[in-house]
Amino acid sequence: MRVAVLHGGMSAEREVSLRSGAQVMEALRTAGFEVVPVVVGEDLGQLIAALSPPPDVVFNALHGRFGEDGTIQGVLDYLGIPYTHSGVRASAMAMDKAAAKAVFAAAGLPVAPHRIVDIAELTDHDPLPPPYVVKPVNEGSSVGVSIVHPGSNRHADIVRDWNYGPAMVEQFIPGRELTVCVLEDRALYVTEILTEEDFYDYHAKYAPGGSRHVVPAQIPDEVTQAAKDVALAAHRALGCRGASRADLRYDDATGRLVLLEVNTQPGMTPTSLLPEQAAVAGMDFPALCAWMVERAQCRG
Repeated sequence: MRVAVLHGGMSAEREVSLRSGAQVMEALRTAGFEVVPVVVGEDLGQLIAALSPPPDVVFNALHGRFGEDGTIQGVLDYLGIPYTHSGVRASAMAMDKAAAKAVFAAAGLPVAPHRIVDIAELTDHDPLPPPYVVKPVNEGSSVGVSIVHPGSNRHADIVRDWNYGPAMVEQFIPGRELTVCVLEDRALYVTEILTEEDFYDYHAKYAPGGSRHVVPAQIPDEVTQAAKDVALAAHRALGCRGASRADLRYDDATGRLVLLEVNTQPGMTPTSLLPEQAAVAGMDFPALCAWMVERAQCRG
């Protein structure tokens, strides 16, 4: 079977995607697939030419805008090529944090109070009582995320450095950083993420030693089950396919569990959470990648 691996892309997460793609290609070769590397850039015609003749499957290892927001999924649907991960609708909704939170709330899942604002609002007043989180509506990997604490003087810096369009401001949830990976209809484990950074930011996610993962998380059994239930329900509410990863916060002091977001293109780098949880479940990396390829679909 010929599998084209799309990696690179045009988003702020290009370097992460290149690393994901390299690891995926090695794993697929180990699993016995014929691999066609495709580095994606701004030239759509060049991408379409690279997919002609069509491969049997596209492994989508792109991250961020154009790669996990429904754009490339629509192109592949149009070309009639089966691809891994979620389709257009689920990808677009998950990438749009405001749309995703509306879906989660409608499904009865726990979300934090939030607002969509013009970033310039921060120069005049706090859109929410601090502490709160400021994040782009349509980026991943914690790109552009800041926490504003009471008495903070960082408002002007955040506004000056902002290049992401509308902003989401969201109540900061204290406590522990949790994540749950889902494979189709099965929530794997709950991982607790420990980091010395202010939060689980881009550096903590991808730099060696930037974070430490505890899997399974050392939390009460009922919280573990609740986190897995929320992750699976969120996967289904968005209409995800294949693999997804839900990020949550758990406050020990109050017992509050909050769903932050769902990632439809979980990272596939050496420090990524999905390969780690799959390995604990007895699925090595080549087997995980093969599982994704075998469930690839075309939704055109």
